[in-house]
Amino acid sequence: MSPKNSRSRLPSWLKNKDPLQKGMITTKNLLQGLKLNTVCQEARCPNIGECFARKTATFMILGEKCPRNCRFCAVTSGEPSPVDPREPDRIVEAVSRLKLRHVVITSVTRDDLPDGGSRQFVRVIEKLRSYDPDLKIEILTPDFQQDSRALDRIIAARPDIFNHNIETVPRLYSRVRPEACYQGSLKVLERVARNPANIITKSGLMLGLGENRKEVIEVFRDLQKINCDMLTIGQYLQPARSNLPVQEYIKPETFQQYKEKALEIGFKAVASGPHVRSSYLAEEISQEILFQGES
Repeated sequence: MSPKNSRSRLPSWLKNKDPLQKGMITTKNLLQGLKLNTVCQEARCPNIGECFARKTATFMILGEKCPRNCRFCAVTSGEPSPVDPREPDRIVEAVSRLKLRHVVITSVTRDDLPDGGSRQFVRVIEKLRSYDPDLKIEILTPDFQQDSRALDRIIAARPDIFNHNIETVPRLYSRVRPEACYQGSLKVLERVARNPANIITKSGLMLGLGENRKEVIEVFRDLQKINCDMLTIGQYLQPARSNLPVQEYIKPETFQQYKEKALEIGFKAVASGPHVRSSYLAEEISQEILFQGES
């Protein structure tokens, strides 16, 4: 099926995203010139045109190949590249040139490294803090195989927001995330949420993989039990034929209902909609909760 035909099969509310927007090429060229990867490009995010045009991006550190093979993910699976010691400096250069005030850093999963890649996250955070102590730093991490030392290392670096995506409901883990563990992901978030560093915790959920409403609400409750502060809820879109097919396109009004329920359960901030992704409009979504934390 060609991209054009794939797009024609989408419901009307998912057809209004233009991947080519005025100004996006400037951002794309800047990132390519600095040899930086972004999850926007590697994961084929539908919001890339909008975000690049706004001169923002989610930096993806530790290479562009992931040793895991999650069936929903578009990031290339394969042998990862060596850790690049100059990568943190190039990220600071990009942040400076893009004039970012809120920086989002994610990575491929690095099960091949003894520290899971946690030290590179720390290096990036420290470089950004040195460049501008007032920057808001949000990280979106893998599970580090629930290694407490890796998590404590990152907690000590004190990012403003720690995001780890739960992705889907427990019943679907064996199909969607066969190399991950639902309870393990909860434990990752719980360790950060219960640390006295007072780091804001965030998680994300994809819909349309075959889950039902009761299961989704149970995930909300599980995340609230471990004091997760923020939640993003978006539509899963099949990035390639090799990935899992979409089971259902969720209507915008259903996303709104989920948002209302999540807020009722106790989340401090919720972004819910067909185009929502973990780091989409991250600065705008986090502003209110960050402001409250500083008041």
